[in-house]
Amino acid sequence: MRYMLMFHYAEETGESIGEEAMAAGMRAFAAYAATLEQAGVLVSGQVLQPSTSATTLTLVDGEPRIQDGPFADTREQLGGVVVIDVPDLDAALGWARQAPPASWGTVEVRPGAVHTEAGVWVPSS
Repeated sequence: MRYMLMFHYAEETGESIGEEAMAAGMRAFAAYAATLEQAGVLVSGQVLQPSTSATTLTLVDGEPRIQDGPFADTREQLGGVVVIDVPDLDAALGWARQAPPASWGTVEVRPGAVHTEAGVWVPSS
């Protein structure tokens, strides 16, 4: 079963903790990703640039509206994602607990789904 671990944190945290602590956090995340890879559960992963680099597309009356920067005015932003392939939610939560971002933000664990030839979405396996 595939699960996406989404790492949310207040972007101001990175600014307030300092460059050295931020670099240590990035090294911890790289080590975590290497551990996932060595365990054979890592499907993919990506650290994201700050929300200020985002571009959001919304259709309004069928016309595209483009907005630069984060869509929602929120203090907490999506900072990165990892897709893992594990037997069940308990295993996914075990990996989520080990993620360095869990110590300074939140980790959302969401099961994946696939689109079948019959046109329906079913849990990925």
